[in-house]
Amino acid sequence: MVGRISPRLQGDIGELSALNWLIDQGASVYLPFGHSPDIDLIANFGDRVSRVQVKTTTVFRNNRWVVTLATRGGNRSWSGLVKYFDATRCDHLFALAADGRRWFVPAAAVEGRVAVALGGPKYAMYEVCNDRPFSVALAA
Repeated sequence: MVGRISPRLQGDIGELSALNWLIDQGASVYLPFGHSPDIDLIANFGDRVSRVQVKTTTVFRNNRWVVTLATRGGNRSWSGLVKYFDATRCDHLFALAADGRRWFVPAAAVEGRVAVALGGPKYAMYEVCNDRPFSVALAA
């Protein structure tokens, strides 16, 4: 794919990747009706339910994928407000990098409100399935 994709399409690709992985893990997956600022998917594993926030990244810096957690812009941009990541508003962070690597991180383990760097040892235990089916779509 040549050129840059829109942020909305990038987000949709991330949600599709999360949906695919969660279903492969045996979860029933539900989409919140309307826009939810904190939850992109709800995964029911039978014995537990997880509210999932999905993020994507194409930024590779210092040998790590930089995932922006804070939300800027959109209908909030006029006021300059920033919504920071808050572990009380979701149960897991699902992240998709442009190379297809994916992470499913418990929200309580996320050490950042603005961004987090993935791909090193700190979050290695949360990296999931690396079959990279979505890498071509995200890579510009």
